[in-house]
Amino acid sequence: MLNFGPQCEIFLVAGSTDMRKSYDTLAALVRQTPGNDPLSGRIFVFCNRRKDRLKILFWERGGFWLVSRRLEQGTFAWPADGSRQLQAEELLLIASGIDLKDTRRRRWYERPSETK
Repeated sequence: MLNFGPQCEIFLVAGSTDMRKSYDTLAALVRQTPGNDPLSGRIFVFCNRRKDRLKILFWERGGFWLVSRRLEQGTFAWPADGSRQLQAEELLLIASGIDLKDTRRRRWYERPSETK
């Protein structure tokens, strides 16, 4: 199981992506979105048209990681448009087959992040 810390920035890339794409092509897709850099250490999540495969791309000290998941049955709940930032828990829910559209986040205390 992947374990991303609470400080990780995770971006869901909405729409469908050709799952034949690899490191460089997915990184080029990330660069096409203003303000995103695949070398930033952020995590980028892609899904295919049938919504039964995910790919996760992130940079870590000297190289890319590319993680993929294929479902044998069922689909992921994936938005058609509107890329957005996720929390690690939300990514885990999507990967577990839970539709975030039908969930609601309760008001919760979050410590303000420190800016340098």
